[in-house]
Amino acid sequence: MNTPLSPPGAEQTDGSSVQIGALVPLTRPGWIEAGRHLLAGLELAAREVNDAGGIVGRPLELVVRDTAADPQRAAAAVDELARLGVAALAGEYHSVVARAAAARADALGLPFLCSSAVLDALTEQPTEWVARLAPAQSHGWRIYAKFLLGAGHRRIAVAADSSVYWASGARILRDYLAPRGGTVIELDMRALAPAAMCDELVDSRATALLLLVGYPEPAVSIVKSVRRDRRLAEIMMGAPAGQPEFAEWATLLGGDGAAIPFLRYRPERLSPLGARVETALRERLAEAPSFVAFEGYDTVAVLADVLRSQGADRVRAAESWARVAVEGTRGQIQLSRTPGISVWQWAWPPVQVVDRDPAEPDRFRILHAG
Repeated sequence: MNTPLSPPGAEQTDGSSVQIGALVPLTRPGWIEAGRHLLAGLELAAREVNDAGGIVGRPLELVVRDTAADPQRAAAAVDELARLGVAALAGEYHSVVARAAAARADALGLPFLCSSAVLDALTEQPTEWVARLAPAQSHGWRIYAKFLLGAGHRRIAVAADSSVYWASGARILRDYLAPRGGTVIELDMRALAPAAMCDELVDSRATALLLLVGYPEPAVSIVKSVRRDRRLAEIMMGAPAGQPEFAEWATLLGGDGAAIPFLRYRPERLSPLGARVETALRERLAEAPSFVAFEGYDTVAVLADVLRSQGADRVRAAESWARVAVEGTRGQIQLSRTPGISVWQWAWPPVQVVDRDPAEPDRFRILHAG
């Protein structure tokens, strides 16, 4: 394990709060709705920790920083939070941003429990300082690829933006599908307007189109264009990154946003703890909580358990990932070393392929479970 570069974060004995730095996208171009759900989960869990006596009698405090989907801003926030003396970091939704935060946390010797980012290569080299609750992209997206094959899709187009995350997703799909008779056809959305993409899609003879693009745009415009093109009436659209999970999707697209399968990370039936947290999150958000809100709650639950047993000492906290055994909202959480993953990983949270019911767009249908 690297030696921390700065002294803040050692055991505090002055009765002050135990601080956790929370990295959350709260402004554009960050996915604000995902950030709001993530923060709601983090805050609810922190409140419950304090209601139960805090961290060995000391209050738990979240020190929130807006990453705005900007890797440089996130790295700067990690530097600032380290100087402030936080015991650990939590949160982040965007994979590319989480990767920048993880690199700084590793360099500074600051434990970071990443809530939602799925990119496999969260750090360049194996690290003891970083752990993750969300499933790795290779795990979830292979389940999605298996669902596609089971639904009879062999020619699959992807409308792709340029980013490490989207490129990684396309590669995972291609590597899984090709040996099983599937073909992935890439449509470069940097060069195609939605109408032109529809022409390319018709020519491709694909039976499914996956949205590997930014949200709300160009994802919303692509969905509207495809839905209005009679030539594409039979094509299935999918969004493995989970955009249709959020209420804003239904608001922007109405019925057009239904029947678009996506990945979400929760079980079919929540435990009593999960059901109680769901009710509390619904009150806090004034809408149904997404799986991202549960990820936020579980993150603080794990860190609180670590801090109760190890104190606010950064080295001891990071050394305790292997001993985590916490009841989370979506199952028992334990962290392990997973082949091909450079950070400590919960292997694996429940994974579902879900869509919005065309007859009732506010209701979700479970299409496949992995």
